[in-house]
Amino acid sequence: MWNDDEVLFAMMRQKLFTAVVGDVMDRLGFLHQFLPPSIRPLRDDMVVLGRAMPVLEIDSNTQPSKPFGLMLEALDSLRKGEVYLASGGSPNYALWGELMSTRAMQLGATGAVMMGYSRDTPQIRALGFPTFSMGSYAQDQAPRGHVADFRVPMRIGEVAIEPGDIVFGDVDGVLVIPRKAETEVLTLALEKAEKEDLVRTAIENGMSTVEAFATFGVM
Repeated sequence: MWNDDEVLFAMMRQKLFTAVVGDVMDRLGFLHQFLPPSIRPLRDDMVVLGRAMPVLEIDSNTQPSKPFGLMLEALDSLRKGEVYLASGGSPNYALWGELMSTRAMQLGATGAVMMGYSRDTPQIRALGFPTFSMGSYAQDQAPRGHVADFRVPMRIGEVAIEPGDIVFGDVDGVLVIPRKAETEVLTLALEKAEKEDLVRTAIENGMSTVEAFATFGVM
């Protein structure tokens, strides 16, 4: 159904949303794929979609000799279609801001997701760069935390994340689709989305929800 990520992601943006993908993953036994619900978009219409570029943040017990650690290197390593996905430090400083968004956009990245805070909120909203975080908080990470590594496996909440997994988020949450299962998950999700359209039409035409579920098998 798709030959490359550009075609796949365009199809996902047009036809899918996180709820339908999450339902399919539940059915396949992937029960812990949503990141914590505290991670929210800076604007409700933002959608993040791309390949995970995991970034490991840790707290700095003393003033680091190199400000931000490997953060600048991690940022500069972003590739087209990737999502900067950061976690690991204490939630008492911002992990993302306007200048990082500007650089990420220049490199073709498609979003940033933080298990932590972001800042420069009006500027990022003006840029329109899809940014998902625990909220807005301006306190700087430079004296408090730094990036220790990137492009490494990581865990956020109950979600295990590998570099290259698909990150998909909207106003209802952010989920991770394991690369090993993405073809099956997305094929079934597209089928479910089509059935949900049929259910909606049937209900609008007077069919009961009991009959609709019996007929189409989705609700």
